[in-house]
Amino acid sequence: MNLKSLLIICFTLHVTISNSQITQSPHIFGEPMASEYAMTNYPLDPEANGVVLYERGNYTVDAADGYIRLFKEVHRKIKVFNAKNFEYDYIEIGYYRDGNVRENVKDLKAITHNGKSKVYVSEDAVFDTDESDHWSLKKFTFPNVQDGSILEYTYRIETPYFHNLGGWSFMNELPTVYSEFHTEIPGNYTYNRTMYGDRKLDVNHAEIKKNCFQLRGFKVPGDCESATYVMKAVPAFKEEKYMLSGDNYKASIKFELRNVVHVDESKTNFSKTWDDVDKNFKYDKDLGRQLKYDGFFEEQLPANVKHITDDLERAKAVYYFIQQKMAWNKERRILSDIRVKDAFEKKFGNSSEINLSLINALEAVGLNPKIMLLATRDDAQPTKQYPVLTDFNYAAVFLNINNKKYILDATDKHTPFGVLPFRLLNIEGRVFDFKKGSFWEPITPFDRNMHYVNMQLTANENGEFSGKVNEVSTGYIAVPKRSENNNVVKEQVVKRKQSKNEALDISNLQIENETDLEQPYKESYDLVIYEQPVGDKLFVYPFLFQTYFTENPFTKETRKYPIDFGFPVINNYLISIDVADQYEILKTPGNKIIKLPNNDGEFSVVYDVSGSKVNIRLSVKLNTTNFSIEAYPALRQFFETLIKIQNEEPIELKKI
Repeated sequence: MNLKSLLIICFTLHVTISNSQITQSPHIFGEPMASEYAMTNYPLDPEANGVVLYERGNYTVDAADGYIRLFKEVHRKIKVFNAKNFEYDYIEIGYYRDGNVRENVKDLKAITHNGKSKVYVSEDAVFDTDESDHWSLKKFTFPNVQDGSILEYTYRIETPYFHNLGGWSFMNELPTVYSEFHTEIPGNYTYNRTMYGDRKLDVNHAEIKKNCFQLRGFKVPGDCESATYVMKAVPAFKEEKYMLSGDNYKASIKFELRNVVHVDESKTNFSKTWDDVDKNFKYDKDLGRQLKYDGFFEEQLPANVKHITDDLERAKAVYYFIQQKMAWNKERRILSDIRVKDAFEKKFGNSSEINLSLINALEAVGLNPKIMLLATRDDAQPTKQYPVLTDFNYAAVFLNINNKKYILDATDKHTPFGVLPFRLLNIEGRVFDFKKGSFWEPITPFDRNMHYVNMQLTANENGEFSGKVNEVSTGYIAVPKRSENNNVVKEQVVKRKQSKNEALDISNLQIENETDLEQPYKESYDLVIYEQPVGDKLFVYPFLFQTYFTENPFTKETRKYPIDFGFPVINNYLISIDVADQYEILKTPGNKIIKLPNNDGEFSVVYDVSGSKVNIRLSVKLNTTNFSIEAYPALRQFFETLIKIQNEEPIELKKI
């Protein structure tokens, strides 16, 4: 499935006109309409705790302090139906800064309307926080929120950064009655526009507006493109389990500055071709020029690493050296503040400093790694229509050894070579080959992700069951186990396991390969089960420990967004229960097998009674990582049956 082709529409025409007409009653700040006060619910979403009644973004150009500035004006009204469960009275307004120059947020006004009562948000209730090197937030909370309140606010951002026009989201976490985005852009500024989501605009209207702005020193005013985009009756965006970032699916429009024609008719191009980007990155002080330290890293690597003859084993040795030597400070950088040598000497740094250190070290031992830029799973996928560098937020390592491709990230202490952290499994990335040119590369997850359990239990004269359990985990399933269990005492690991089922008593826990990431993570322990009989019968649920899938993630009748598990999964459970001479086996559940279409997955459960033993084998496979919406009914049935087998189908025994 080509996810991008389904979710993104690229606007290539500078001016587009739809047949839709713009019809909307004027909304005056501070004066909600009688019909808005009268609303007690939203008929299109009766269960919603509130609704966005109206929102409008008006982005225009005008003169300020003798200079041309972009002004972003926003007006929004929100109706509260259920104040007890309402979670959207806290507002954050993002604004951009570059060094000491920042966008100015002006004329911020916010009111809580309760009938004739109006409570204004005071200036001292608004505060600012710097979230990153270039972004800050202005925050406030509406006071006195009640059932029936209307929360209204407006503000204006004044900015010299025409490259940061940004865009507009028509979809909110609450349903939205009416959302409008209006722009008046000088004719000498050209933007690429990308529409996200699968909803169509109700209004898509553009026209030339004469004499819309005046350049200082010029008598003749300039023209603008005046455009209006509207969506009506937009449903609330609601996160669904096992999905990529919601930004891939929310109805929104994004602007990227392509070029500017100056008054002297010269042109400055901001949107580059990939060839331009390749050349810029090759000599960029934070990327390409950070790849000149192979000599430094050759001196830092252990001497034995250089003499490993096998390319793959040599690459692994370098990977584990960097992984253990450097600690990640949890910061992501791709376009600024990357100093590889300094970070290595301090033994910690941002994600790019660690991974560019890895590239330098791999080059030092004769390998040919490349920078790979990507977006993490919590970000929208980069557009492929044209280079948008702000779409990327992470730099990983691409390595080809004997025609086998590896994508590496050395920031996580618990990921083996070739197992990219889960947060980076986001469809595709861009690999930068400074000799042959950059290219798109699929992000393929490690495919041997298994959780295997072997449990042997025997009944004793007290009616209890005791025995031994062995668990083996590999790939992505082993990573969180190591992350949770390493560096904690075994008693905490036992306590965590026992908390999943009060009938269990675990002892003698042994763990193998805690730090040897190349080997499967193994756990073994003794187990005693204290099951309570019902009369002279005992109902034993064989899947008494925590299985990999513990609940059905797909309980709703319908699904709005594609499913993405991230990586394929194999679960095998082998269970043997010997009732000895303590119980009679009255009944076992039936055998079952369910297969997903197109060999995307299957599970089977088999019960075999042999003498005093019941042998159970449960096998679960998910061969495919992403599924279309059309596959949802089959997946829902798949998990519904699986969870029922695990939780609701006991073996029936009778005490002898």
